Amino acid sequence: MSTSPVPPSSSNPIAARQWRVARRLLLAVAAAATLVAVFFAEENWRGKRAWEKCRRELEAKGEAIDWGAYIPAPVPDDQNFYKAPKMRDWFVKENFAIGETGSPNTPRLFAAAPRKDTNVLLAEVAVIAPNAPRDSQPAGAMLRFDEPAGRQQAARLLGDAVGPGVMSARACVLLARPLDQIKPLRLVVEARQMPTLKELTDFFPANPLTNSVHASSGARYLQIDPAGKHTFHVSLKKPVYGAADYLAWTEPMAPDFDLVRRALERPYARIDCDYQVPFAIGIPNFIMIRNVAQTLSEQTQCHLLLGQPETALRELTLVHDLCQILQAKPSGKPLTLVGAMIDVAVTGLYTGIVEDGLRLHAWREPQLQALERQLKDIDLLALVVEAFREERAATCRTFEITKRSELVKVFNFTFISKLALRLMPHGWFYQNMVAGASIEQELLGNLDLTNRLIRPRQISELIRKVSDASERRSPYRFLVAISMPNFAKALQTAVRNQTLVDQARLACALERYRLTQGHYPDALAALTPGFIEKPPHDLVGGQSLRYRLTDDGGYLLYSIGWNEKDDGGVAGKSSEEGDWFFER
Repeated sequence: MSTSPVPPSSSNPIAARQWRVARRLLLAVAAAATLVAVFFAEENWRGKRAWEKCRRELEAKGEAIDWGAYIPAPVPDDQNFYKAPKMRDWFVKENFAIGETGSPNTPRLFAAAPRKDTNVLLAEVAVIAPNAPRDSQPAGAMLRFDEPAGRQQAARLLGDAVGPGVMSARACVLLARPLDQIKPLRLVVEARQMPTLKELTDFFPANPLTNSVHASSGARYLQIDPAGKHTFHVSLKKPVYGAADYLAWTEPMAPDFDLVRRALERPYARIDCDYQVPFAIGIPNFIMIRNVAQTLSEQTQCHLLLGQPETALRELTLVHDLCQILQAKPSGKPLTLVGAMIDVAVTGLYTGIVEDGLRLHAWREPQLQALERQLKDIDLLALVVEAFREERAATCRTFEITKRSELVKVFNFTFISKLALRLMPHGWFYQNMVAGASIEQELLGNLDLTNRLIRPRQISELIRKVSDASERRSPYRFLVAISMPNFAKALQTAVRNQTLVDQARLACALERYRLTQGHYPDALAALTPGFIEKPPHDLVGGQSLRYRLTDDGGYLLYSIGWNEKDDGGVAGKSSEEGDWFFER
């Protein structure tokens, strides 16, 4: 017997009309569902076909697209860094909840020094008029507010009062002199009219630890506070530590650092986990690595301030060697983009400490030679390029095997983007994979690793094109348009930090020349072959790094920077402007 619905009889015209409307709606829904099914099938077929074609072309060029190529082979436990005592507990991310700074097994080496509650008073300042009676003038060094020489004198006096010092990665000031030995100066500022607090603040140097005209004006370490009628206090902002006090506080960490040193003697760094799902693998605990590197760098700075270059090199070498964890040596698998950028950041920190020692003239010949060897082995560009390739393989693998509900958790996208991820045809994933792979290949084509050259203009233009609003609206490219600017920023940061590495290599050779000859050379050519075999060139443009002596007996060494223009060694307002300099 038929189960088809029977239309109402013609004797009931209202019911018949309702039936006709319902039937038309059903037919419309069926037609729409058929069209959607056909559309999805067509898009899925087209996307899969486009990806397979793209994949074949990339593999023909020698590119490894299969995630399996990036899975590290098992290694013996006794040769694995993560199998050494406590290393997995300390340095694997899976053992820490998001937002935590440690576990019950976390040592003090992950902690920052206790914060100081008070600023360090450097000077008591009285502001007077030029015609003030002599017998009413307060005692103290006289500075003229309206003359440039007054500013220079203020910087010199405060620098002498503070003594040798450095700024740490955690925005604290470390001083060679014990804090209780800093005696406040008495300064008298003569001004035609009473300056405002801002004007008086601008009169004093932002950073009394260096008088460099190239120093960043964004970081101010001095604070000016009213202390009475026409009187002010000039203080170093907290936290400030004497080098000896800081080393005494961190001395109990020494056994933990020695554990890390011994673990790093093992040749492999492989986390045991299931590597089949790229975004679920165990990863190094980047927060812990950063904190360890920061504490070690501060210890190094303290040893440099106290004239202990051998001990300083030992601590700084551990900062350098920590990057082996991030690079998953010796296989280099898997190398995530996040891991590569933490490596870039730690290397930037390491290079900054080398620079501190050069500014203080604390390094000696043996340490300078050792640092030059370490710096020579650093290749951040190759690291980031390999991370791009592995990230591409990981993303493609994730799109292919991960459920939609899980994908929205993996990627930090907007609500609209997450909704699109849930509803769009799977073929659109493939189309985005094609677009991403093609753009990344074009991006990497602007890096010549063999000749160590980059083309910033072409890279910036490519990123602007990809980030255009029309690209974000394309279903075949919107995922790429969202993520690609982050890739470009990572690349630019790597180029800048590698430039600092190359400049630090040259600076070590320049310091060795100074120790031998008593002065810096007139030109970089004087360094070869006695002090450096082959000087690194500028990554931007491929010419020699710019170098010139300064009036105070130092030098300025700089790259033309991302804008590919020689700005005379002057920094810009952003990383894309001005030159990248290294000054002594």
